[in-house]
Amino acid sequence: MSFDSDKPRENCGIVGIYGHPEAAQLAYLSLHALQHRGQEGSGIVSSDGENVYRHVGMGLVSDVYSNPAKFTRLQGHIAIGHNRYSTTGSSVLVNAQPILVTSKTGPMALAHNGNLVNYKFLRDQLETTGSIFQTTNDSEVILHLAARSQKPTIEEQLLEALQQVRGAYSLVILTKSGLIVARDLHGVRPLALGKLDDTIVVASETCAMDLLGAKYIRDIKPGEMISFSPQGEKTWQISTPPKSAHCIFEFIYFSRPDSQIFGEYVDKTRRKLGKNLALEHPTDGDLVISVPDSSNTAGIGYSRRTDMKFDIGLIRNHYIGRTFIQPSQKARDFNVRVKFNPVGGVLQGRRVVVVEDSIVRGTTLRHLTKMLREAGAKEVHIRVSSPPIKYPCYYGMDFPSPGELIANEKEIEEIRDYLGVDSLGYLSLEGLLASVPDGDRGYCTACFSGNYPIPVAENIDKMTIEKEILIKEV
Repeated sequence: MSFDSDKPRENCGIVGIYGHPEAAQLAYLSLHALQHRGQEGSGIVSSDGENVYRHVGMGLVSDVYSNPAKFTRLQGHIAIGHNRYSTTGSSVLVNAQPILVTSKTGPMALAHNGNLVNYKFLRDQLETTGSIFQTTNDSEVILHLAARSQKPTIEEQLLEALQQVRGAYSLVILTKSGLIVARDLHGVRPLALGKLDDTIVVASETCAMDLLGAKYIRDIKPGEMISFSPQGEKTWQISTPPKSAHCIFEFIYFSRPDSQIFGEYVDKTRRKLGKNLALEHPTDGDLVISVPDSSNTAGIGYSRRTDMKFDIGLIRNHYIGRTFIQPSQKARDFNVRVKFNPVGGVLQGRRVVVVEDSIVRGTTLRHLTKMLREAGAKEVHIRVSSPPIKYPCYYGMDFPSPGELIANEKEIEEIRDYLGVDSLGYLSLEGLLASVPDGDRGYCTACFSGNYPIPVAENIDKMTIEKEILIKEV
């Protein structure tokens, strides 16, 4: 089992550029900034107003665009990009985004972050009436619904399609002459709007805009659809938005700490998580360390509230790819050791408080605890800057089934015994909501509480259709 399988899996990262002569290059740079949101594949589609160009591939951004000849073909002043982690649909090239199709109103490409909860129902209906799908991901449903619409313009067709889907979606859509962006009614996933001089920049996180030197303007509002074209900018309301249900895990783990999401810097919120965790679960210790990198700022917050020294007790190897060959099945914890190494000089003889952002299965943290003790830690106390994860996510995070979630199967003391630590404390749901901006305005906490803001069909089973796809992209 790899380290990555024991963490919440990234959803996706999307970017849209309108009005720049090197739009694809800007999209490419933005995707580098959004690499943390998906490492399975990447793609860019561009348009010069007459022709549309596409390049997708499997792997990291640097792998997909390593051939300059392919990249230079992405011409035009409009571009959209996508970094993928598959939550619906297999991890194969045919599922790589942006998806590009041609309908009666012209070419259209779409990149999607999120998950549609009525995907299987809509797909079954469409296939029954003759639609032929090329992928197994839920995003293609939106394109089929738009293509079947009798509305006269692409914008109106998309609006009609989005009024039929339920779930989480942040979208960037490229047409031959324009860019369209949209966000679901609950605003589950982040989507930010910015400008670089006269160029429109839309991205999952503002760190992509920082890289370009673009200025963040605002978030795309829940239920809002905006088009940018030679005719100007136009806004539609998909439907009357209910109470927001922003994914609170964006603050806990997914987003980069230097990004602004849902109106607040991630770093600032994570420090509050650590401070409230310290108030709820103080302990006598000699130093605080974090599990790098996503827990670093929560660890700093815990340290400052307790006046315990924060130190670097674990070094992470940033040069290991998502997959690597284990030399032997007997080396069960090799994949943890290749990712992390304890700093013996820091840990020797110390009572160590380890701040972690979340626990999914607990296997990695169990191995890390063993490594810390072997490095000389006198005591190991785990503090988690989120509540216990008990329920799966259907809105774009790939959490395991309930039986694979350790907090669904075990009580906290049983988890402590399994991890082999001296004490274990989770941040409460109340403490979590007190840490995020406007905690009462509407966040999705379903993975902790089981209260799903968007109804989920009982037979969805993570909305995945696992079909063998033999189509190869040339």
